[in-house]
Amino acid sequence: MSLFLNMLLKATIKCPTLPVFTLPLHTDAFSILFLLVSPVRNRLREIVGASTNWKDHQQALAERASLSQYLAQSQDELPAKTMKDSAVEAHLPLGSQPALREKYLNYHNSVRFGRILEDLDSLAVLICYSHTWNKELKRSPLSIVTALVDKIDLRKNIIYPDCDIKFTGHVTWVGKTSIEAKMHMSQYHDGAYTNVLDATFVMVARDPENKRAAFINPLKLESPEEEAIFQQGEINKTRRVELSTASLLKVAPTAEERTLIHNLFLNTLDTQTVSFRSRILPPNSVWMEDCKMKGLEICHPQERNIFNRIFGGFLMRKAYELGWANACAFVGCRPTLVAVDDIIFRKPVEIGSLLLLSSQVCYTEGMHIQVRVHTEVLDPLTRQHSTTNVFHFTFCIDNDIPSVVPQSYGESMLYLDGKRHFDETMRSQG
Repeated sequence: MSLFLNMLLKATIKCPTLPVFTLPLHTDAFSILFLLVSPVRNRLREIVGASTNWKDHQQALAERASLSQYLAQSQDELPAKTMKDSAVEAHLPLGSQPALREKYLNYHNSVRFGRILEDLDSLAVLICYSHTWNKELKRSPLSIVTALVDKIDLRKNIIYPDCDIKFTGHVTWVGKTSIEAKMHMSQYHDGAYTNVLDATFVMVARDPENKRAAFINPLKLESPEEEAIFQQGEINKTRRVELSTASLLKVAPTAEERTLIHNLFLNTLDTQTVSFRSRILPPNSVWMEDCKMKGLEICHPQERNIFNRIFGGFLMRKAYELGWANACAFVGCRPTLVAVDDIIFRKPVEIGSLLLLSSQVCYTEGMHIQVRVHTEVLDPLTRQHSTTNVFHFTFCIDNDIPSVVPQSYGESMLYLDGKRHFDETMRSQG
């Protein structure tokens, strides 16, 4: 956290009644105080020239098309920016604003984590626009959207509903058209701020009509500490490529994984019938087929983002809430979130879509539960299904959890995929 706090040259304006975020003094376009979260989105609309009125969205999109003339033809044309240029600090005063607290409060007298996911997504977009901002232009020609959530690690089990929250973050790695932004969330309790979570988002820059990739400013590194942060971004990129290459949707399981699945199969055979078809559930186990939960959302204009598609934070909130409910029903008590891992945004969700959400407990180990949520849109006219997102959540409780047992080959692949994500989460937190 020290780097973030040292880098933030804040414009301090006192406002006892409004939630605020504060941005660096040297970033001319953003030396201003905003509300969190809705006015942040309003400011983002101003940056890209998006309409605040749903009925005017087509005209606003047409006007954005003219901004293509301001796009760089290569990254070399753009000035390098520093990590300080994108440094942002945001405050969420839950302690002093009961009305705001209601929006974030859950019935367990804690904070709705789905709301935090929405805030993180908005903040990540703002951080990236701070990095790419050209003060000579009134509006940004870039459409910056969330590509994936690489990792969110929880450092505390409790988020208090009546204590102030602070977000800090900045750009940590830049490619030609993609940006990694890291954020930290801390909470003021017992006279001091303590770290609650660390989050890494990867964003991509597109043209004004969101049709093709667009170049972004390179990153200028100013210290050995910043070079180490940038190098970690390179490591993260390499790891994501390796995980994608080894995906079970592309290649067969490893020899060790094949042995694991076969042993699970042998443990379910009925030794009296000596038949491949006769399966018996082992003690303290549950069939994977019985560990599902589904949901449906009609995507209304209220949940749109600045590009008039469904807000990624809304999708994350709905997926998290379904995954949490699935884990809760599975264990019969309230689970605690440990990590959010590898959320992939495969395609945008259009307004008016029917969004189908499917949650599956796919792996358990000790006191931990790994949940996968798959979302897809249904076109009611063609009846075609298209995958939009895949979410991975790790939860835990205070007692040992029943094992989930796959029956089909497809369920076995879900089981192995869940185990891979769980192992990766444990490594990152260890």
